[in-house]
Amino acid sequence: MAVTSETMTTNRERLGLLRTRLSQPFVMVPILGWFLGALAAVMIELLVGLPIARALGMPRIPALFGVVIALQKPALIPSAFLYDLIIYGLPILLIARLTAAPSNWIAGRLFNIRSWLSVLLHIGLLYLIVFLWSGVSDYRLLVVRLIMIAIIWTLSLNLINGYMGEFSCSHPGFIALGAYTASIFTVGLFVNDNVLGSSILPESIGHFLFPIGLILGGMMAAVGAILVAIPSFNTRGDYLAIISLAFMFMVKSLFENLEMLGGARGLGGQPDWATLPTVFIWMILGIWIMNNFVRSTLGKALNAVRDGEIAAGAMTVNTRRTKFVAFLFGAFWAGLAGGLFAHVIRYVNPSTFGLTMLAENLAMVYFGGLNSVQGSIVGATSINLLGEALRPLEIYKWLVIPLLLIIVMIRRPTGLISFTKFDFTQAIKPKEKPGEGV
Repeated sequence: MAVTSETMTTNRERLGLLRTRLSQPFVMVPILGWFLGALAAVMIELLVGLPIARALGMPRIPALFGVVIALQKPALIPSAFLYDLIIYGLPILLIARLTAAPSNWIAGRLFNIRSWLSVLLHIGLLYLIVFLWSGVSDYRLLVVRLIMIAIIWTLSLNLINGYMGEFSCSHPGFIALGAYTASIFTVGLFVNDNVLGSSILPESIGHFLFPIGLILGGMMAAVGAILVAIPSFNTRGDYLAIISLAFMFMVKSLFENLEMLGGARGLGGQPDWATLPTVFIWMILGIWIMNNFVRSTLGKALNAVRDGEIAAGAMTVNTRRTKFVAFLFGAFWAGLAGGLFAHVIRYVNPSTFGLTMLAENLAMVYFGGLNSVQGSIVGATSINLLGEALRPLEIYKWLVIPLLLIIVMIRRPTGLISFTKFDFTQAIKPKEKPGEGV
């Protein structure tokens, strides 16, 4: 037994040493360098991705890093691996390493002049990477937009289940309220529809007024949140979960029986106004606003309520007001994300906002990490990509994903990235050599 333990320790040390050696050349690469590497990779894919894919025996450019093709035809697993290595792995690593010095210099100059210039540069590069990568196919574009929307509502759920420390199951109801409200606004005012009738305003101005519909959707979700918040003030744990779950079913049943909105058939005809730049801007705004919220005095009070409501009250924290504001704030962003979701799919159906969506939302939050903006981003991105990549497995993917979640929950009960602060301005600073910052 002792020999086995010593062997395991030795293997861990060797693995740690290997990891250090492999990462050493990239220690001084800033985020800007990695973005330049990713930009080079997506440009290479656009230029020569198709001929390389065909040379490796694949019929087309892989939609999601070759996973779908590999699952459909296991014989193509080596081809998918080589494609990812040639298109993504080698260019990203090579460009990131070669541009480390100039990237650090540029990042440092911009940061010292105006930090917001550096932020805009990084956000602009991120958008360009996403734009070029999603431009390969309509399917990629759809997946990217859905991931961005999922980031918004995952972070909004994390405000309640993570930062507030409650277990709410009401988010699909909030998303549904936002989706239907925004749809009523756009379809009812700007579209000739069989359900809602003729348009009232010209469609040409609708795109400019679209943000109003999204905000109205968020406000309607916040109103719905009051129905959950008030009776839940004196409840926690299982009781709140039951109340919020009942609310979700109430909203779902409401839309199923509203024939004026299509009933169980759903409501379609939403204009294609949730474009990539629109969704990207709302995602950035959502991350920025919600991150500022959790870092504010109110956000700190929210953490105090989570850690000990009685103790927080004794320290002059208005626990009822804090929970109320946080609940409505999270619901607002869930509703806004629901409005974007309805206009990406261009159809809403009550069955969409049920237990499956609830399970996916909870999986994104707890997989990524509680009390963490980065965790919500990682959770939403990974679960959505994994779900799409495993689609060829059909029903078996619902065995793989839960198994993965179980493993993560055993090893890291609070998620992959939990209880961390998110400061983008610090993340984009240039890398300092050891001892330089002392």
